[in-house]
Amino acid sequence: MRAPAKTPSVSTAHSHRLMAGTTVLLLLIAVGTVLLEQKTNDITQVALYPRDARRLMMEEDYRQYPGAGVLFCRTGEGTLERAAAAWLIGSRQLVVLNAHNFMDRNLDQTRPVSDCFFQIGDEGVEFDPQSLCLGIDKASHALHITDDWALLQLKRPVSEKITPQPIPDAPKLATWPLSLLVKMVSPAGHTNFRPATSIESCMLRQIDDPSEDGIRQARHDCNDGYGGSGSGLFTTEGQLIAMHSASLDMNARRPFNIETHYGSAFLFEGKLLAAIKQNVLGPHCVNHF
Repeated sequence: MRAPAKTPSVSTAHSHRLMAGTTVLLLLIAVGTVLLEQKTNDITQVALYPRDARRLMMEEDYRQYPGAGVLFCRTGEGTLERAAAAWLIGSRQLVVLNAHNFMDRNLDQTRPVSDCFFQIGDEGVEFDPQSLCLGIDKASHALHITDDWALLQLKRPVSEKITPQPIPDAPKLATWPLSLLVKMVSPAGHTNFRPATSIESCMLRQIDDPSEDGIRQARHDCNDGYGGSGSGLFTTEGQLIAMHSASLDMNARRPFNIETHYGSAFLFEGKLLAAIKQNVLGPHCVNHF
């Protein structure tokens, strides 16, 4: 991952927002390595916020969000774990997920792509490791929220019974504070929520200024836990508008605060959306890292 990525020489406030984005991702990666307290095989349930409206995904949810899948990876001990959410988008072979599944904030590899596979429905398919396309570039030194995305091609298409998520349109959302009702769809679930999957109605609270790649960070109040990375944020009309990246103060269970206690996602726009459109017909990555 990269160090303070190419920070635009805009305003001090904008620089602070980029620094905050890096801090958020740092916290997620640190939290991601820590299992929640477990007593007699019961997982302690601690939400981020006093309000917790999460529920199990049902059959109708999978029909509405057909690209919802799970990234499975092998641990150092060789056991499989549900690592994160991942999405089949635009074709039956293209998967979109978070870059931090494979690297740390300094861009050092944490696991090879070959240690993971994509599960959707009852199908598990391996990735083509050579197809990895990242939101960072060779000038990057650290990972930020707005470039925490990756594209991977599956070694083979999933069966025709599986319908990919449509390629999203760039969201027409104004920058800065807003109150937009969304659903956070988490097919890999959260370790602080007993069911294996999660879906919750929550709010987008702010859209930050765009990065140099034309991608904006969205701050939201959706509950999160380890495994929630890559969750999709959808409008009430079912449009995929953002992918969750990180949350501040995991398991804190305190009120949302726009500066100190919120979740971060990146919008499907700019360089990310262009890369998806280029890769739906096969590997076409101009910035392999």
